[in-house]
Amino acid sequence: MNWYLYSQLRFPIWLLLAAILVLGVANAQTRISGPLPIVPPSLEASRPSGNSLPGPNSDSIISPDDVLDIYILDVPELSRQYRVSPSGTVQMPLLAHALPAAGMKLTAFSDAVAQALRESEVVSNPHITVSISSSRMNSVAIMGSVKMPQIYPVFGRTTLLDVLSQAQGLTDDASRIAVISRGELGTQTVKATEKIETVDLTKLLESGNPADNVDIYPGDRVTVPRAGIVYVTGAVTKPGGFVIKSTGEGMTVLQALALAENVKSTAIRSKAVVIRADPSAPNGRRQIPMDLKKILAGKMEDPVLQGNDILFVPDSTGKKAFSRSIDAAVAVTTGIIIYGRGF
Repeated sequence: MNWYLYSQLRFPIWLLLAAILVLGVANAQTRISGPLPIVPPSLEASRPSGNSLPGPNSDSIISPDDVLDIYILDVPELSRQYRVSPSGTVQMPLLAHALPAAGMKLTAFSDAVAQALRESEVVSNPHITVSISSSRMNSVAIMGSVKMPQIYPVFGRTTLLDVLSQAQGLTDDASRIAVISRGELGTQTVKATEKIETVDLTKLLESGNPADNVDIYPGDRVTVPRAGIVYVTGAVTKPGGFVIKSTGEGMTVLQALALAENVKSTAIRSKAVVIRADPSAPNGRRQIPMDLKKILAGKMEDPVLQGNDILFVPDSTGKKAFSRSIDAAVAVTTGIIIYGRGF
């Protein structure tokens, strides 16, 4: 009886085992192969679409003497480095005429190369990527009274505020102007009659008017002059050099005395002088009398001092001649300039 039952059930059992085996193999293949991984959106967006190939720094502007990397898909004979001539053109093999390049963006030049290859019947449907390998012109020099004066690489359009930001802003002794010396590209682009342009930094920083934030081009040089230092010496409490702040309207005599913590009780206030550099004067400097007594009393206008002026206040206890006191003041101030310019 048992053998009879086994013989009757043998076929269904083997059929069941075969089905389990088939299902197991199919399951394993599903786990091994699995669905294709999903491309992240960031990578999907970076894939080229249509006939365009992405290139780095597509907004960069080409300058004379630049070295360009030109890659043409499936055309290794033309894919190599090309130097832009001093006249601003690029000569490629199989093209009858040189292509203008200087002043163009990389994307525009890439389109011009593709059009030239199609018109010359060299490549019917070119896919081109252009990048700048090296450039002497894609930089802007910023110097003077900025915290990080140096040469910065510039690719594409930038502004004066962008350059000042890269230089980490102005120093305390910066003047209220920025002097822009235009390079060849900047001169051609802005069509300026003069290569030197001056910008009022106070107006730019306070108004925020985009029209005051001028464009800076590769090859330009930005200089922020020092506002200057006024030196106070003689019968004052704290002699030294004091920076003319860029945010003010200059430094007056009374402001300089306040920074020097006022005059001493032994000072001869009516005999103070301002020593100012003057190439036409004897010894290269002239003396401007300052009656501090009248200025402090409001009976005389408080004059504005210039950078590198020396305000000397004589001392009534001095026994030397006044002229020799002036020489001593100049000598002392010279020492301040050399050793203590950071006041």
